Amino acid sequence: MKVLIFGATGMVGQGVLLECLRDQEVELAVTIGRTATGVKDAKLREIVHNDLANYAGMEETLTGFDACFFCLGVSSSGMKEADYTRVTYDFTLAAAETLSRVNPGMKFIYVSGAGTDSSEKGRAMWARVKGRVENALLRLPLSAYMLRPGFIQPMDGIQSKTPSYRVFYSIMGPLLPLLRRALPNQVTSTREIGRAVLAVAKGGYEKRILEMRDIRAVAGA
Repeated sequence: MKVLIFGATGMVGQGVLLECLRDQEVELAVTIGRTATGVKDAKLREIVHNDLANYAGMEETLTGFDACFFCLGVSSSGMKEADYTRVTYDFTLAAAETLSRVNPGMKFIYVSGAGTDSSEKGRAMWARVKGRVENALLRLPLSAYMLRPGFIQPMDGIQSKTPSYRVFYSIMGPLLPLLRRALPNQVTSTREIGRAVLAVAKGGYEKRILEMRDIRAVAGA
Protein backbone atom coordinates (compact mmCIF):
# COMPACT_ATOMS: atom_id res chain seq x y z
CA MET A 1 0.00 0.00 0.00
CA LYS A 2 1.27 3.45 -0.96
CA VAL A 3 0.09 6.37 1.18
CA LEU A 4 0.31 10.16 1.24
CA ILE A 5 0.45 12.02 4.55
CA PHE A 6 -0.28 15.74 4.90
CA GLY A 7 0.60 17.44 8.18
CA ALA A 8 3.20 14.86 9.22
CA THR A 9 5.10 17.37 11.38
CA GLY A 10 2.05 18.02 13.59
CA MET A 11 1.14 15.97 16.64
CA VAL A 12 -1.48 13.79 14.94
CA GLY A 13 0.49 13.53 11.72
CA GLN A 14 3.60 12.35 13.54
CA GLY A 15 1.57 9.55 15.11
CA VAL A 16 0.10 8.56 11.76
CA LEU A 17 3.53 8.56 10.13
CA LEU A 18 5.03 6.35 12.84
CA GLU A 19 2.22 3.81 12.49
CA CYS A 20 2.66 3.79 8.71
CA LEU A 21 6.37 3.09 9.05
CA ARG A 22 5.62 0.27 11.50
CA ASP A 23 2.99 -1.34 9.27
CA GLN A 24 4.34 -4.07 7.00
CA GLU A 25 1.55 -3.52 4.48
CA VAL A 26 2.72 0.06 3.83
CA GLU A 27 5.45 -0.12 1.20
CA LEU A 28 5.78 3.63 0.61
CA ALA A 29 4.83 6.62 2.77
CA VAL A 30 5.16 10.06 1.19
CA THR A 31 4.81 13.20 3.30
CA ILE A 32 3.87 16.58 1.86
CA GLY A 33 4.36 19.78 3.83
CA ARG A 34 6.22 23.03 4.15
CA THR A 35 8.97 21.40 6.21
CA ALA A 36 10.54 17.96 6.34
CA THR A 37 9.85 15.72 9.31
CA GLY A 38 13.47 14.80 9.98
CA VAL A 39 12.49 11.13 10.18
CA LYS A 40 14.75 8.64 8.40
CA ASP A 41 13.29 5.41 7.06
CA ALA A 42 13.79 3.31 3.95
CA LYS A 43 10.14 3.51 2.92
CA LEU A 44 9.70 7.23 3.62
CA ARG A 45 9.93 9.91 0.95
CA GLU A 46 9.34 13.59 1.73
CA ILE A 47 8.10 16.36 -0.52
CA VAL A 48 8.67 19.90 0.73
CA HIS A 49 5.98 22.04 -0.89
CA ASN A 50 5.45 25.66 0.14
CA ASP A 51 2.11 26.46 -1.52
CA LEU A 52 -0.42 24.13 0.06
CA ALA A 53 -3.25 25.74 -1.90
CA ASN A 54 -1.78 24.85 -5.30
CA TYR A 55 -0.61 21.53 -6.75
CA ALA A 56 -0.38 22.56 -10.39
CA GLY A 57 2.28 20.55 -12.20
CA MET A 58 2.42 17.89 -9.47
CA GLU A 59 -0.22 15.55 -10.87
CA GLU A 60 2.28 12.87 -11.95
CA THR A 61 4.00 12.97 -8.56
CA LEU A 62 0.67 12.48 -6.79
CA THR A 63 -0.53 9.60 -8.96
CA GLY A 64 -0.50 5.95 -7.93
CA PHE A 65 -1.43 6.17 -4.25
CA ASP A 66 -3.95 3.99 -2.45
CA ALA A 67 -4.77 6.36 0.40
CA CYS A 68 -4.24 9.87 1.71
CA PHE A 69 -4.16 10.70 5.42
CA PHE A 70 -4.89 14.41 5.82
CA CYS A 71 -3.74 15.46 9.31
CA LEU A 72 -2.91 19.10 8.62
CA GLY A 73 -4.64 21.58 10.90
CA VAL A 74 -4.29 24.54 13.24
CA SER A 75 -5.90 25.72 16.44
CA SER A 76 -8.68 28.25 15.80
CA SER A 77 -7.77 30.17 18.97
CA GLY A 78 -7.29 33.84 18.16
CA MET A 79 -7.88 33.33 14.42
CA LYS A 80 -10.37 35.16 12.24
CA GLU A 81 -12.77 32.93 10.36
CA ALA A 82 -11.29 33.87 6.97
CA ASP A 83 -7.78 32.91 8.07
CA TYR A 84 -8.94 29.68 9.70
CA THR A 85 -10.96 28.81 6.60
CA ARG A 86 -7.93 29.30 4.36
CA VAL A 87 -5.88 26.75 6.31
CA THR A 88 -8.66 24.36 7.23
CA TYR A 89 -10.87 24.42 4.14
CA ASP A 90 -8.80 25.77 1.26
CA PHE A 91 -5.67 23.70 1.92
CA THR A 92 -7.68 20.50 2.42
CA LEU A 93 -9.81 20.90 -0.69
CA ALA A 94 -6.86 21.91 -2.86
CA ALA A 95 -5.20 18.59 -2.07
CA ALA A 96 -8.41 16.54 -2.22
CA GLU A 97 -9.59 17.97 -5.53
CA THR A 98 -6.20 17.27 -7.13
CA LEU A 99 -6.10 13.73 -5.75
CA SER A 100 -9.67 13.05 -6.88
CA ARG A 101 -8.58 13.77 -10.45
CA VAL A 102 -5.37 11.72 -10.48
CA ASN A 103 -6.48 8.91 -8.12
CA PRO A 104 -10.28 8.72 -8.51
CA GLY A 105 -11.89 6.62 -5.80
CA MET A 106 -8.82 6.58 -3.54
CA LYS A 107 -9.32 6.46 0.24
CA PHE A 108 -9.06 10.01 1.60
CA ILE A 109 -9.09 10.05 5.39
CA TYR A 110 -9.49 13.45 7.02
CA VAL A 111 -8.71 13.94 10.71
CA SER A 112 -11.44 16.32 11.84
CA GLY A 113 -12.56 16.79 15.45
CA ALA A 114 -15.25 15.84 17.94
CA GLY A 115 -18.08 18.35 17.84
CA THR A 116 -17.73 19.19 14.14
CA ASP A 117 -20.92 20.81 12.84
CA SER A 118 -22.25 19.03 9.74
CA SER A 119 -25.02 21.64 9.40
CA GLU A 120 -22.37 24.39 8.95
CA LYS A 121 -24.73 26.72 10.86
CA GLY A 122 -23.71 26.41 14.51
CA ARG A 123 -22.23 29.08 16.74
CA ALA A 124 -18.73 27.60 17.01
CA MET A 125 -16.65 28.93 14.12
CA TRP A 126 -14.16 26.06 14.01
CA ALA A 127 -16.97 23.48 14.01
CA ARG A 128 -18.77 25.19 11.13
CA VAL A 129 -15.62 25.35 9.03
CA LYS A 130 -14.72 21.71 9.67
CA GLY A 131 -18.29 20.73 8.85
CA ARG A 132 -17.95 22.56 5.56
CA VAL A 133 -14.72 20.66 4.86
CA GLU A 134 -16.30 17.30 5.63
CA ASN A 135 -19.33 17.98 3.46
CA ALA A 136 -17.17 19.11 0.54
CA LEU A 137 -14.97 16.02 0.77
CA LEU A 138 -18.01 13.74 0.75
CA ARG A 139 -19.13 15.30 -2.54
CA LEU A 140 -15.85 14.54 -4.33
CA PRO A 141 -15.22 11.35 -6.35
CA LEU A 142 -13.14 9.96 -3.49
CA SER A 143 -13.76 7.26 -0.92
CA ALA A 144 -13.67 9.87 1.85
CA TYR A 145 -13.84 9.20 5.58
CA MET A 146 -13.82 11.65 8.50
CA LEU A 147 -12.30 10.86 11.91
CA ARG A 148 -13.56 12.98 14.80
CA PRO A 149 -11.23 12.40 17.75
CA GLY A 150 -11.67 14.10 21.12
CA PHE A 151 -8.74 14.73 23.47
CA ILE A 152 -5.58 13.15 22.10
CA GLN A 153 -2.77 11.71 24.21
CA PRO A 154 0.59 12.12 22.44
CA MET A 155 2.75 8.98 22.62
CA ASP A 156 6.18 7.83 21.42
CA GLY A 157 7.79 11.13 22.45
CA ILE A 158 5.54 13.18 20.16
CA GLN A 159 4.89 16.81 21.09
CA SER A 160 2.43 19.37 19.78
CA LYS A 161 3.83 22.34 17.86
CA THR A 162 1.29 24.64 19.58
CA PRO A 163 2.87 26.19 22.73
CA SER A 164 -0.39 26.29 24.70
CA TYR A 165 -1.02 22.62 23.90
CA ARG A 166 2.48 21.69 25.08
CA VAL A 167 1.81 23.40 28.40
CA PHE A 168 -1.52 21.58 28.67
CA TYR A 169 0.04 18.20 27.96
CA SER A 170 2.92 18.80 30.35
CA ILE A 171 0.40 19.42 33.14
CA MET A 172 -2.20 16.84 32.15
CA GLY A 173 0.13 14.22 30.70
CA PRO A 174 0.27 11.95 33.77
CA LEU A 175 -3.53 11.96 34.00
CA LEU A 176 -4.34 11.21 30.36
CA PRO A 177 -3.83 7.42 30.60
CA LEU A 178 -6.25 7.39 33.54
CA LEU A 179 -8.72 9.55 31.64
CA ARG A 180 -8.50 7.23 28.64
CA ARG A 181 -9.53 4.31 30.83
CA ALA A 182 -12.25 6.30 32.61
CA LEU A 183 -13.56 8.10 29.50
CA PRO A 184 -12.69 5.84 26.55
CA ASN A 185 -15.07 7.63 24.22
CA GLN A 186 -13.60 11.06 24.90
CA VAL A 187 -9.84 10.48 25.03
CA THR A 188 -7.72 8.76 22.38
CA SER A 189 -4.01 8.65 21.49
CA THR A 190 -1.76 9.37 18.52
CA ARG A 191 -1.14 5.62 18.19
CA GLU A 192 -4.84 4.85 18.13
CA ILE A 193 -5.52 7.43 15.45
CA GLY A 194 -2.65 6.08 13.36
CA ARG A 195 -4.00 2.55 13.61
CA ALA A 196 -7.52 3.73 12.84
CA VAL A 197 -6.61 5.56 9.64
CA LEU A 198 -4.64 2.54 8.43
CA ALA A 199 -7.51 0.18 9.18
CA VAL A 200 -9.94 2.38 7.24
CA ALA A 201 -7.49 2.68 4.35
CA LYS A 202 -7.26 -1.11 4.13
CA GLY A 203 -10.86 -2.13 4.67
CA GLY A 204 -13.10 0.94 4.72
CA TYR A 205 -15.76 1.33 7.39
CA GLU A 206 -19.54 1.11 7.63
CA LYS A 207 -19.79 4.86 8.27
CA ARG A 208 -18.15 7.78 6.48
CA ILE A 209 -17.97 9.86 9.68
CA LEU A 210 -16.23 8.09 12.55
CA GLU A 211 -16.89 9.40 16.05
CA MET A 212 -14.78 8.31 19.03
CA ARG A 213 -16.56 4.97 19.50
CA ASP A 214 -15.94 4.17 15.85
CA ILE A 215 -12.28 5.21 16.03
CA ARG A 216 -11.69 2.91 18.96
CA ALA A 217 -13.56 0.07 17.29
CA VAL A 218 -11.72 0.26 13.97
CA ALA A 219 -8.36 0.71 15.72
CA GLY A 220 -8.97 -2.47 17.70
CA ALA A 221 -8.74 -0.64 21.03
